[in-house]
Order: sequence, then structure tokens, then C-alpha cells
Amino acid sequence: MHEDDEKLIRTRQRGRAVVMGVLLGALVLLIFAITIAKIKAGGGQ
Repeated sequence: MHEDDEKLIRTRQRGRAVVMGVLLGALVLLIFAITIAKIKAGGGQ
């Protein structure tokens, strides 16, 4: 493999990791928001 190929692969991997991190964070925030809404509505069970 050439050095340029490895750089391209690493760049793509980093980009995918950032996207996955953002999606995971958004999922956590969504679950947290739903939980808070349920607790405030009195449906904590």
C-alpha cells in the first residue's frame, strides 16, 4: 500500500468515527430527553 492510500483510509475512518460518535451522542440525548419527559408526566414506570 502506498502512503497516500493509507492517509486516505485513515481520513475516511476518522470521518466515520466522528459521524458514529455524533449519532451515538444524539441517541443518548434522545433517550435522556424521553426519560425526563416521562418522569415529569408521572409515567416513570
